[in-house]
Amino acid sequence: MSIAENIVGLRRRIAAAARRASREPDEITLMGVSKTVSAERIREAHAAGLRIFGENRVQEFAAKATTLRDLRDVEWHLIGHLQSNKTGKAAELFDAVDSLDSVRTAEKLTAFAKGTGKTLSVLIEINVGGETAKSGVAPSSDELEQILLNGPRWGNLKIQGLMTVPPFTEDPEGSRPYFRQLRQIRDGIAARALPQIGTSVLSMGMSHDFEVAIEEGATCVRVGTAIFGERAKT
Repeated sequence: MSIAENIVGLRRRIAAAARRASREPDEITLMGVSKTVSAERIREAHAAGLRIFGENRVQEFAAKATTLRDLRDVEWHLIGHLQSNKTGKAAELFDAVDSLDSVRTAEKLTAFAKGTGKTLSVLIEINVGGETAKSGVAPSSDELEQILLNGPRWGNLKIQGLMTVPPFTEDPEGSRPYFRQLRQIRDGIAARALPQIGTSVLSMGMSHDFEVAIEEGATCVRVGTAIFGERAKT
C-alpha cells in the first residue's frame, strides 16, 4: 500500500477507536514518526494530508530540514531524548520538544528559544515503566515536581502535557496499564491547576498499540511503521 493509503487506513482505525471510547475522532492527532525516513517520503505523507512529524535525532533532522523548508503548515516535533550539547540546535530546528525530562534541559531550551525569539511547545516525558534504558522522569519524582513548579520561569516554553514510551509488549493490551497510569498522572497534575502547566496533550501509543492508547485517553499517537513501512535498524 502507498503512504497515502496507509494514512487513510490509519485515520479510519483512529476514528473507530475513538468511537469505542465515546470520543470524537478529531480529538486525536496523528503524528508521523519520520526518523530514518527520506525527505521524499515525508513529502508523500505531507501531500496525503499529514502535517505533524516526529523526529528522534537532532542531527538527522538537521540534514533533512533544509530540503523540507518549503513544506507549509508543518509542525516538527523532537520526540527522542535531547542531549545537552544539542539543545541549541533543537531550539532552532523544532517547533516542539516532546521529551523534556529535566530542569537542566528546560533551562537550556528556554535560553536558546529566547535567543531565537520563539516559543517552544513542550511535553514532559514520563518513564512509566521505570526502564533504566529509557529517558523520562519517574512518576512522583522530585525532578518532575521541580519541572512543574518552575514552569512559570520558562517564558519561552509552553508546557502542554505529557508523553510516554511504555515497555514494549507483543500484545497491545500489555501497554494499557501504562497508558492508564499516564492519564492518571495527568489528571492529578490538572487537579492542582499549576500556573503555566498545561495538561491538554497526552502523547502515547505507536503503530502496534495506538488504538489501546486512544481508548485510554491519548490525544496524540506517534505512528511510524504503519505509515512508512519497516525501516532500517539504527
